[in-house]
Amino acid sequence: MIFPRTFLIVMDSVGIGEAPDAAQFNDSGTHTLRHSAEAKGRIHLPHLSRLGLGHLSAIPGVEKNAVQAAYGRMEETSAGKDTMTGHWELMGLQIDVPFQTFTETGFPDDLIRTLEAKWGRKIIGNKAASGTEIIKELGPAHVKTGDLIVYTSADSVLQIAAHEDVVPLKELYQACEIARELTLEGPYKLGRIIARPFIGSEAEGFTRTANRHDYALKPFAKTTLDFLKDAGHDVLAFGKISDIYDGEGITESQRQASNDEGMANFTDALKRDFHGLAFLNLVDFDALYGHRRDPLGYHQALETFDRQLGAFIEGMREDDLLIITADHGNDPTHTGTDHTREYVPLLIHSKAFKSSKALGDIRSFSSLGATISDLYGVAKTAHGSSFFSQIKALI
Repeated sequence: MIFPRTFLIVMDSVGIGEAPDAAQFNDSGTHTLRHSAEAKGRIHLPHLSRLGLGHLSAIPGVEKNAVQAAYGRMEETSAGKDTMTGHWELMGLQIDVPFQTFTETGFPDDLIRTLEAKWGRKIIGNKAASGTEIIKELGPAHVKTGDLIVYTSADSVLQIAAHEDVVPLKELYQACEIARELTLEGPYKLGRIIARPFIGSEAEGFTRTANRHDYALKPFAKTTLDFLKDAGHDVLAFGKISDIYDGEGITESQRQASNDEGMANFTDALKRDFHGLAFLNLVDFDALYGHRRDPLGYHQALETFDRQLGAFIEGMREDDLLIITADHGNDPTHTGTDHTREYVPLLIHSKAFKSSKALGDIRSFSSLGATISDLYGVAKTAHGSSFFSQIKALI
């Protein structure tokens, strides 16, 4: 085995310029990385630069530098730009019918009434909102009445927020299970139901807890993760990765409350003797800065990640492989609060590489899944074109 351990980081929403079909999504002119960099004139990303980021697009402050790296851009081909679509395509699936979203309208009255009847509690909210903002807005009413806060986002998701002292976690999770059952098929088919418990008070402020729980759809076919697991390899999931695939193809999972905790956990994994894939999602880029249209916050988060990345690379073994990419864009300077249809960066590094390689523009995120399958000699899905031979040639 050339690389016994592969570390895959998804920088959630870190797009690198409008995709060829961006106009169909009303996303012409978007560029998450460049516009975040321009928030302060330029950005300092020395470690990402060394992995070839500057060769992919003009980003103020990012040099055209590449040391022991392969680099390119990947184009999403599925019919959607949400989290599940992007991640599922990364691991070999093609989604031709987009997941249902209710961003503009909220959920239909008949679904709301059905949920209220089955839950035995009223619903407040029912709109697209930031999770921290909606508990600030509706938390006092919820604490007073016990009504459940229901909201959505740009993703195909129904989120239920409740104070842990008002609605016990067991009841909140049961409410999510009921909602999951009602939205598996038909006109209300949703990608995820998410429990969003919180604590605190109106006077001191409300804070979400780490007891979040996702109830996702299962992938409709086997992914690269399944093939790895079936062949006896480890698949270690960090953050919301296990939830996105509903645990399919995962051998071990670890939750995290932030990008910082995620990178700390991922760096700790460097000390472990495993054989296979460690897979991390860093959601703060998307949830805290992209959807909230906060380019300054996005800028800072990118620079923080780059510093953490330097420590991670330092701790890598000679035969480790690092892959960094994204699942979609979320340009913090764009109109609205939706994801943006963009290319995503693909940066690959190993201390075993003897040179660098430009991979160009790669059609379909599934090409990454195909490459990982070839890397470990396991089955592949029907989608994507492996670039394993180009990576192998760098050794």
